[in-house]
Order: sequence, then C-alpha cells, then structure tokens
Amino acid sequence: MESPPTFGSELKDGFKPANTWVSNGIAWIDDIQQFYRERSAIEKEYSAKLKALAKKYFEKKTRKSSVLSVGESPTMTPGSLESASLTTWTTQLTTLEARADEHDTYGNDLINKVALPLQSLGLRFEELRKRHSDFADKIERERDTSYADLRKVKTKYDAVCAEVESKRKKTESGFGQAKAQAAYQQQLAEMNNVKNTYLIAINVTNKQKERYYHDYVPELLDSLQDLSEFRTLRLNGLWTTASKLEAGMLVRSGGIIDRQTSEIARNLPQLDSMMYMRHNVGGWQEPEDRTFEPSPVWHDDDSMVVDEAAKIFLCNVLNKSKGQLGDLRREVDKKRREVETIQKLKQSIQNGTEKRDEVVVVSQMFAAQEELHQVERQRITAEVETSCITAAVGDVAVGARNHNFKSQTFKIPTNCDLCGERIWGLSAKGFDCRDCGYTCHSKCEMKVPAECPGEQNKEERKKLKQERQEVVNHLLKPGTAGASTSSTELSRLSRSDTINSFSSGYAASAHRSVSGAKSPTTSEDDTNGTAELPANSRSSGPVRRIMAPPPTTYINSNEFSGSALENSASGDNQRGKMLYSFEANGDGELSVPEGREIELLEPDSGSGWLRIRFGYKEGLVPASYIEATGAALPAMASQNTGQSTYSNSGSSISTNNATSAGRKKGPVVAPRRGAKKLKYVEALYAYAAQNDTEHSMEEGERFVLVKGDPGDGWAEVEKGGVTRSVPASYVQAV
Repeated sequence: MESPPTFGSELKDGFKPANTWVSNGIAWIDDIQQFYRERSAIEKEYSAKLKALAKKYFEKKTRKSSVLSVGESPTMTPGSLESASLTTWTTQLTTLEARADEHDTYGNDLINKVALPLQSLGLRFEELRKRHSDFADKIERERDTSYADLRKVKTKYDAVCAEVESKRKKTESGFGQAKAQAAYQQQLAEMNNVKNTYLIAINVTNKQKERYYHDYVPELLDSLQDLSEFRTLRLNGLWTTASKLEAGMLVRSGGIIDRQTSEIARNLPQLDSMMYMRHNVGGWQEPEDRTFEPSPVWHDDDSMVVDEAAKIFLCNVLNKSKGQLGDLRREVDKKRREVETIQKLKQSIQNGTEKRDEVVVVSQMFAAQEELHQVERQRITAEVETSCITAAVGDVAVGARNHNFKSQTFKIPTNCDLCGERIWGLSAKGFDCRDCGYTCHSKCEMKVPAECPGEQNKEERKKLKQERQEVVNHLLKPGTAGASTSSTELSRLSRSDTINSFSSGYAASAHRSVSGAKSPTTSEDDTNGTAELPANSRSSGPVRRIMAPPPTTYINSNEFSGSALENSASGDNQRGKMLYSFEANGDGELSVPEGREIELLEPDSGSGWLRIRFGYKEGLVPASYIEATGAALPAMASQNTGQSTYSNSGSSISTNNATSAGRKKGPVVAPRRGAKKLKYVEALYAYAAQNDTEHSMEEGERFVLVKGDPGDGWAEVEKGGVTRSVPASYVQAV
C-alpha cells in the first residue's frame, strides 16, 4: 500500500466514534499486560494453569472481537471477520496452548519485559488520546461559539433595525422634529454598520465552519489514527519481545515461535485502521453555509452598504484587519515550520534513526499544532474581513491616515468631535488622538474618518477642536444638509406650531374639546395666529375647531389686572363671556354655547379650569374659553417668574409670548384638571453652553426641571420656553 487511506479523508466528521474505537484499543493494552501478569503466575504452576489461561483469553477475545475490529456501532456488519491484530492475538493464544511446560524464569521475564512496559504504554497512550478528545471538544466549542456569536450579531442587527424604525416614527410626530430626524439619520447609519458587521460575521463563521470540517477535524482524525497505529506498532514490539523470550527458553518450541513471530510481523498498523474504516464509512454531508437573514422589522437584502458613512466604518475595519494580517501570516508560517520540524523528528524516531521518547515528541507536536490553530483562526478572520470589504468598496484604506487613538476618561466636560454629544462616564468612555487631539466616544471610534492631520502643537489642537465642534454644531442645527425636505420644514416649526397636533403633550386630554367647537372669527391679519385645522377635519359646512384653545396656564398673568382678583377676594363674582362653545365630557363639567354671558364663581387655581354659573347650572369650563367682561379672569397669582406653578406637559411655555391675541392661537387642547406641579432647580455654579443643545447658567439662576439625570450626568431644564441640557452636578432642586 503506497498511499493508504486516512481517517481525515474518509471519515470526515467521525471523530467521536473513532475516538471511542481508539480508546477501546488503548484500554485493550491493559488487558494484554494483565494477561502477561497472570500468565507469569500461571507459568509457575505449569501446563494446566497455562491452558486454562489460554481458554479464558480466547473467550475474552471472542466477546471483544467485533468492538476491537470494527468499533461499537459499525455501518456494515463484519460477519466473522477479525482485525489483523486480533488474528495475531489468536496465534499468541494457540502458541500458549502448545507450551504448557513453561517454567518460572520465563514467567519473571514476562513481568519485567512485557507487562510493566505495557502498563506504562497504556497510561501514556490514554493521556495522548485524552488530549485529542479535549482538543476535539475545544474546536467544537469554538465552532458553536462562532454560531452563537453570529446569532448575537443577528440579534443586535434586529435590535438596531427596530430602533431605526422607532426613531423613524418619532420623526413624524411631536416636538423636536429636527433632533428626531438627526437621531434617525444617525441610527440609520448605525444600522448600516451593524448590518455590515453582520455580513462580515456570516462570512467569518462560514469560513471557520469550512476549516472546521475540512481541516481541523480531518487533521485531528489523522492524528488519532496515527496514535492508534503507533499503539499497534508498540504492541507488535512487545509481542515480539515476548515471543523471543519464549524462543530463548524453549528451543524445542522454536518452530511454533517462528510462526508466531511471522504472524506478528504481518500485523501492519494500517490493517486495523483499514478494517475499521471500511465498516464505518457513512453518508456524511457537509452543513450548508450560513446566509443573510433579513430582520423581521427592517426588510433588507444581503448587499453591503456602501454609502459615505458606511465606507468610513469599513475603512476603519479594513485598516485594523490589514494591519494585523501581515503579522498573523508570518506567525502562521513560523508555527507551521515548528510543527513540520517536530513531525520530521517523530518520523525519524519511528524509523529508528533517533533515540528519543516518542510520546514526549508527540506531546510537543500536539502543543505546537494547538498554537498554530489559534493563530490560523485569527488569520482567517482578518483575511475574510479584508476580502469582503475590498470586494464591496475596494481598498478604501489606501491613502487613509488613521488617528492614533488612546482610551481616555474625560474628567471635564468634553464633546465628541464626530457626533457632538458629551463624553461622560466614570471609566474610559472615549478616545483621544495622541497626535491631533481628536476626541470621540468609544461607540464612535469606528465611524471617525481616517483623516488625521498628524502631530499638532497645543495651539493647532485648540484650533482644530474649535473647527470640528463648529462643523458638528452646524450639522445638528435644524434644516442643515442631509435632512429631507419634509424634515427641514418640520424643523422650522416653532413650539406654538407643533403644539397644534394630536401628538403634543396635551393629547391625553384632547377628547374634551373634539365635539363641534367653532373657531372664532379672525381677520386676515390674524391668520398667522390661528391654529390650522387638520385636513381630515374640514367639511362642506362651516369650519369647526377640532381642539380647544390654549389653557390659562400658558397665558401671562400680567395680562390681567388686579381688579378681578380683588373682586373675587371680596366676594363679588366677576362676569365673563364664552369665546368658544364647550361640550362637557366629564363629571363636574358644564356645556356652554359660544358668546353666552356667564358668572365666575371660583378663580383658576393653576389647573387651567374655572368654576362658573350659567343660568341655574354650575360647573367647570377651561379658563382659556372665557373672556372677562371689564376685568381679567380670576386666577391664582404666580411666582415672581410670572408663570403658572402647574403644567400639563414636561416643560412649560414662555409667558412672554402670551398676549390677548395669543389666546386664540395657543395649544388646541383643553387643560387637564389635576395637572402636575412644576419642579425647579437652581444653578450651583456658572456654566457656559458648549453647543446649541445646552443652556448657559449663572450661579443662583433658576430653571424648570423637565427631566432629571437618567444616568449620563445631564439633566434637561427649561428656560424661556426652550428645553436644553445642563450638567446634573451643577444644579440642585429647590
């Protein structure tokens, strides 16, 4: 047999049954050495005991014949066939039956020259087999880990797709259209990056899977086969030794011993392996490659995203992969040469030209192969990433100059030069370039263009920082390039414009005024101050208002004179007139037609509702529906700020814009009774805003608290009807 078949080429993914077969063969060594021990004792008791021993091991061989020849679960029944080793073993037992007169000296030789070496051999072979088994489990876990990592990337991709859809919906409703649109565009770019990562991970996983089934497992099977054949080779040597001992002691049995020796010489190591292979070849089929799976909430194809933002991300990934690839290839070549050197040494030992411990050499070879395997996996990953990106967008890393980033913890307020947001945290949350001072979040590192200007001095760094922040602030402003036409128009809407939609913070109470309330008649000059009706609310009849006008909460209390309060306090009820029709929608409310005279019973306590008498009925109506006759509506005096201490939303509206004409223009919903009380914070230190999303503060200045610190070190506050962020540690509740 010039080139006998191997386990790796024939059995493919059959490591576990092959490992069991080799394990049985190694365990069989213990049977053999035990045999020689018992035989040594029986040799002293002469022929009768030896014949009984021979019979005993004939029976043992018969029971284990199938397992030792073709394994525990062969795909083809062997019939009465036995492996070459078992046939040789049969010759051993037959010879034993013919040598019943063996004496004590031969028994001692068997113990010292056969049994003890067999015991040592079995232990060392079992250790090597366990190394193979452990490594097989390791590469299988690595394969499963690759699949699990791919599932994690897929899960992340699905989550990012869902977040994109969520942010897209936010661009269609409510306040902050410009900010929502910017967040949507940023999240869309993030989704594209995650998608590219997902596609790269698929290719990496498929390549690792291919190497697992075509390289790692076959190589391990070949090594396992070599271990089994090495075991057979050593068994042959010990059996030959036992035979020569018999030949030396029993000259008269020379003919039998010669035949036994010739039988052992015919027991080639490949014969047992070939028999096992022939009876265990199955219909193995390679698993299919992994393919791109679209997210259920964001339908997409398997093409790489190659827009400008994606190219920046891919360029950074390509730079990292290409930077590692050369070193990894050299390391792989180095490790491969080490393995080949040890393999040559092992072959020399088997050929008899080297006098070294082969088990030690095999252990060294196995350790070198494990190191080669680890570096090879890293090289494959880098190569696949490089080829995927190059095939999609070309070698975008050519001419790029990467930033020399270093992980950094920023102890003072510092903005990201890419997204403009604050870098905040107690541990390393960002990076800065050692050369030019570029700062960014950890999450933004791979999105930063590779355009480092090189090493800069302190003044140049400061100038670059200012320029980068100006660019970021410009991009974050409403109506900048990159936003769609619709989003640009939405970004121009003022707070009073956007509050006219059902998506405003007052939508929860919108049902109070849906029932056919007429809009006040306005002149052409007042057109801009009147809330526009939704298109679906218009009909062929008279134009009707869909929602109620603004609550008194958002009307400057300075509009009203103090006479009404004085009249209310003195017990004289103030008269008023209904500006709009109001239909009661809850307990305690009172329906009043437009233009009717009413009597004011109780002032507005800050909830936006008044108690009135209409005819003989009493009830509640929105304060903004009423115009005082000859004096202001009764309302609770606000604090020094001139604002109401109650609000229906998370943030208040500046009272400076609330004029008598503004009452007909404000929010188109009625206020909620029992609205929450506003909370205020006071500045502990002065702070200068770094961009348009922050408020500047003077020490002692007060703000309305909109949203407390969610954990990022910032709080949202309102000043003059504008909500922005300030450092949470710079303010305290009052």
